[in-house]
Amino acid sequence: MSWIPFKIGQPKKQIVSKTVERDFEREYDKLQKLEDQTKKLHKDMKKSTEADLAMSKAAVKISADLLSNPLCEQDQAFLESMTALDTAMKRMDSFNQEKVNQIQKTVIDPLKKYSGVFPSLNMAVKRREQALQDYKRLQSKVEKYEEKEKTGPVMVKLHQAREELRPVREDFEAKNKQLLDEMPKFYHSRIDYFQPSFEALIRAQVVYFTEMYKIFSELTDQIDQAGLTDEQRERETEAKLSELRALSIVADD
Repeated sequence: MSWIPFKIGQPKKQIVSKTVERDFEREYDKLQKLEDQTKKLHKDMKKSTEADLAMSKAAVKISADLLSNPLCEQDQAFLESMTALDTAMKRMDSFNQEKVNQIQKTVIDPLKKYSGVFPSLNMAVKRREQALQDYKRLQSKVEKYEEKEKTGPVMVKLHQAREELRPVREDFEAKNKQLLDEMPKFYHSRIDYFQPSFEALIRAQVVYFTEMYKIFSELTDQIDQAGLTDEQRERETEAKLSELRALSIVADD
């Protein structure tokens, strides 16, 4: 959110102390940064969950493609491995969907609702600024008549200007006091508001990765019957590739 004060003539009398104005700007600046951070976090969380879903859906697609490979019809061991992989990927996708749904309800939706409060705050600040400009304008008007010769008509106009100023001054002071009281409270309330959401995010991640450990441990037990290390599998793959390269149909001319 942004705040651009109106440019008008300034009265000679300082109607808002520098300390009060500095305090107001400090508190408002913190809320501006909080709004930007909240919007960015909301956007990043949405991107994160969308990427999570895309990842698990892609994994399911890959396992389904492997399962439909003609080799599965010819090799029973390969069929069993791909069936186990396909089952694991579908379980992963299911748990991932549950995690994303939980994050949506406990983190993303609350972030969106929190962001929705800032337009009202913006409007309150704009009303305070408008009240300040009205206050300055009428204070300047009062000062103008106070500087003139004290004739009957001038004194009447001075009285009228002061009467016009009084409710405007009171309105500004009320708006200013309310914002100075409530802006710090709003800022500090962010901790109580977001803490349950972030705790829920951590729990959702813990549950998900605990289930992933179980799923992939079971998958490893099902397909890793030979008990080969990664290095051994790599050497075995290289040996098979060397055999393929030795075939005349793939030999270099």
